[in-house]
Amino acid sequence: MIPSRLCDLLGIQYPLFQGGMAWIADGKLAAAVSNGGGLGVVAAGNAPGEYVREQIRIAASLTDKPFGVNIMLMSPFADEVARIAAEERVAVVTTGAGNPAKYMEMWQGADIKVIPVVASVAMAKLMTRVGASALIAEGGESGGHVGELTTMVLVPQVCDVTDLPVLAAGGIADGRGVAAAWMLGACGVQMGTRFLSAYECSIHPTYKEKILKAGDLATIVTGKRLGHPVRSLRTQFAREYIKAEYSSMPDDELEELGTGALRLAVQEGDLQKGCFLSGQIAAMVKREQPAADIIREVMEQAETILKGASKWVK
Repeated sequence: MIPSRLCDLLGIQYPLFQGGMAWIADGKLAAAVSNGGGLGVVAAGNAPGEYVREQIRIAASLTDKPFGVNIMLMSPFADEVARIAAEERVAVVTTGAGNPAKYMEMWQGADIKVIPVVASVAMAKLMTRVGASALIAEGGESGGHVGELTTMVLVPQVCDVTDLPVLAAGGIADGRGVAAAWMLGACGVQMGTRFLSAYECSIHPTYKEKILKAGDLATIVTGKRLGHPVRSLRTQFAREYIKAEYSSMPDDELEELGTGALRLAVQEGDLQKGCFLSGQIAAMVKREQPAADIIREVMEQAETILKGASKWVK
């Protein structure tokens, strides 16, 4: 067993979070990850509050272990979802795409541990000051909304500026990535793309097949022009979007072009109009497994690697 401050903080067996993947990370997947010893996370994305409440209650009906909710702060429903998370008294809230400071008092009053995703040192410092319980340092290798820095560059810099527990995210799919995260100073990891192959992940079969067949150059980043870059698989939609991004199309039309594209991928497997979010690590995801098996396999491999690390030192 690999000791971690996160396990003591949250009452979980393994210091491994499942990423908050919008329209993908539902109550069923979150419960499966938590039952497997990690921290499952229900993703709010751009969904309305009652959808999120429903998924929270589904997770609660399937596990007695701690689980969390991820809130994308640029969502039009962020205020509503923040309140629902407090009402439902989830164990953890992870946040992305914004500053959660205005919700901290409410969440802490509900005894919720707040663990923001950060993509820069400046954001890590700010989140430490406003009272976060831990930080997720997410590199640009990850799927969905991404920052500029890679995981290997970001994680040690974040660890250097905070005393909070730090999780590494982005480009981690096996025990080697976990072991590397520990060497960079992290005491936990978050994985998203690897859980797309979980039996309990309810994405469309076409989506899952594309992840399992992905190669090393399978992803592309779009949306930089709009200020919120997103990593996804190289599908027809992604290729057309990047072409539009470098055309004279007005920003509002470009924004509209991507509206609803993720749901089309997740629910319908639409290869023409769907946006299939994925991290660069997709090429290392080779088979479907129960979420609990994924967690156990990853952590056992990491433990073996870390135990053998002394062979590199004379």
